[in-house]
Amino acid sequence: MRTPNIKINGGRRGDRLQDGKAHLADHGRRNFMRNLGVVGTAGFMLNSLPVNSLGATPFTAALTDGDDERILVMIRLKGGNDGLNTIIPVADHSLYRTARPDLAIALNDTVQLTPDLNLHPQLAPLQRLWNEGEMHVVQNVGYPEQNLSHFRSSDIWATTSDADEVITSGVLGRYLNDEFPDFLSNPPEVPPAIQIGGQGNLLFNNPDDFNYAISTRNPTQLYNIARTGQLYDVANVPDCGYGEQLGYLRAVANTTFRYAGVLAQAFDAGANDANGYLDDRLGQQLALVARLIKGGLRTRFYVVELDGFDTHANQAADHARLLSSVANNTDAFFSDLMVGDHADRVLAMTFSEFGRRINQNGSMGTDHGASAPLMIFGSGLNGNGLTGGQPDLQTVDDNFNMVYQRDFRDVYATVLSRWLCIADDVVDGIMGASFERMDSLGLACQGSPNAVNERARQLALKAYLAGGEVVLEYDLPAAGEVRVHCFDVSGRKVATPFDGRRGGGAQVQRLRLESSGMASGIYVIALEYGGRMYSRKLGIFR
Repeated sequence: MRTPNIKINGGRRGDRLQDGKAHLADHGRRNFMRNLGVVGTAGFMLNSLPVNSLGATPFTAALTDGDDERILVMIRLKGGNDGLNTIIPVADHSLYRTARPDLAIALNDTVQLTPDLNLHPQLAPLQRLWNEGEMHVVQNVGYPEQNLSHFRSSDIWATTSDADEVITSGVLGRYLNDEFPDFLSNPPEVPPAIQIGGQGNLLFNNPDDFNYAISTRNPTQLYNIARTGQLYDVANVPDCGYGEQLGYLRAVANTTFRYAGVLAQAFDAGANDANGYLDDRLGQQLALVARLIKGGLRTRFYVVELDGFDTHANQAADHARLLSSVANNTDAFFSDLMVGDHADRVLAMTFSEFGRRINQNGSMGTDHGASAPLMIFGSGLNGNGLTGGQPDLQTVDDNFNMVYQRDFRDVYATVLSRWLCIADDVVDGIMGASFERMDSLGLACQGSPNAVNERARQLALKAYLAGGEVVLEYDLPAAGEVRVHCFDVSGRKVATPFDGRRGGGAQVQRLRLESSGMASGIYVIALEYGGRMYSRKLGIFR
């Protein structure tokens, strides 16, 4: 059951767009950012793969306070995976064969895990994980009013928005901007989240349409970045709004690239000990993730990607090849992690923007559909299982697509709460609403599973201009020492206008612009309290 949890200031509804034209403008702005020389993903080359790292957010701060040994790996099946040929419908197999005379998988050819759960034959390598109690299938996953567009549906999965609201900020990006922009001046020692391969999506976008990362595909730059800690000049920019934005993005990039040395050290310290990886894109990505984990990198959130699931034509061979990659490389990944006892710390899950139509088309393929299964792997599942039952090929929507039965956001909320052990109220804030936790997955936290995560709670900090003053509003849980810092777009501290003790409770603080040393521009106003920074971005134009 979904309970509204609407945030007005910087929350999901605050950056809502009203129509499709605005959404097209959103994609246009992403292209504009690329034309500036700063691409919408952040990273460099490591072992010939682009690596994108993400700075601190309330989400990643909450990760730090949870069970800090646990890791989540998300495997994106880009293009819309055909769920009916992934998990074969047993109950409606006759109708399935009629709808797909050339594409249907015969039951005799499937991999039978249970009488009700049959896999595509190329998924046979996953049987080991199932037999060892480390695989769970969630059937009929989707969301209300499926859009059937790659861009739109991918955005919904990244933002956890409803189908009728277009949001430009992702789950991580909007909190990176609104809650912890001080990563420019105070970055964490290791990247809390890493995306390998492919371009970033709205998951990392902030409400201002800035993606907190910059990308380079030049492998020699890794060494330059690791040596100097800086790639872009933040001072030599035009003296205008364009220059301010460009300088801000370059500063973000320089902060991000500070992780290059840490990643290189972990890569050198780790090693791959499994021979089952295929020599393909997904195999390279999962092998790199395993190596970084085994090399001691304390990153907890990874995203990898396998493209090609938009199987409108010639699906039989292409889909078989893709599923073979998923199965072989996932099995190799967990076998690799078993060397050194790392496997128990890792949970992996597949996801895709939508499924495919029930009926095959005239090009020996399938068109965009709605609900589809996802698979979750890891010993944290506490046994194998199937949730969601069989696909219902007889109950369809107006587009003759299967009707979803499990909201994908339920899966997200369960994994965040029960695997990464983030407090329930924090997860609800991250996702913008409260979603059902799925006990059927068997995930559980160690110790106190839903203890209040005080570090992840914010001080409700607000910063705005009024009457020539910067006004700060915040709420201290107890009296203590407080410092207020102002940083420019390059991360340089320009002023500390307050350093003293404040009482507990609601606070209103006014800082005169004349004495702050801040000219027109974009600034980060950071409040330091209890060893932690709470920040807001503020534009000053006069």
